[in-house]
Amino acid sequence: MKNIFVNSLKKNPIIAGVKSVDELEKAVTSDCEVIFLLCGNIFNLKKCVKKAKEKNKLIFIHVDLIEGFSKDVVALKYISEEIKPDGIISTKNNLLKVAKSLGMLTVQRIFIIDSLSIDTAIKASQMINPDAIEIMPGIMPRITKQISSSLEVPVIVGGLISFEEEVTKALESGALGVSTSSKELWR
Repeated sequence: MKNIFVNSLKKNPIIAGVKSVDELEKAVTSDCEVIFLLCGNIFNLKKCVKKAKEKNKLIFIHVDLIEGFSKDVVALKYISEEIKPDGIISTKNNLLKVAKSLGMLTVQRIFIIDSLSIDTAIKASQMINPDAIEIMPGIMPRITKQISSSLEVPVIVGGLISFEEEVTKALESGALGVSTSSKELWR
């Protein structure tokens, strides 16, 4: 499954970052092969995942942002067995470990706010061994290059990316993918 994820990003490095359920239709009909679902709740999550899979999209749910689920092992088991996304996104290391043990792909989201957070991101990623990391904000080519050259896992950047030139710089700096909620970039 990880190979499918990596190959999808090599084919099209733009990831549709969906911030409202109403945007999902545009994402599933876009050229993007990967969707990061950054919204939803216990009532609509299964339908959202099903809609993406019907269009042969890989879909990751950001479990920290989904309403109605506790952030624990039982919720992850339910999500894995009943909702069946391709993977999850989280800032919480314990959830990422459990998700990996359940066979889901994992994306570790990391916020870079200073030089200490760079070192912390690298160490945490080496400990957790997610399938990819997403660094935010994504408009820091120098930091993207530093982190991607320090890790063996694919690096995705996201946050504040609105223009094609920002996508180009991110990819040139070592990012495998770019997560954006800017629908204009989903083509």
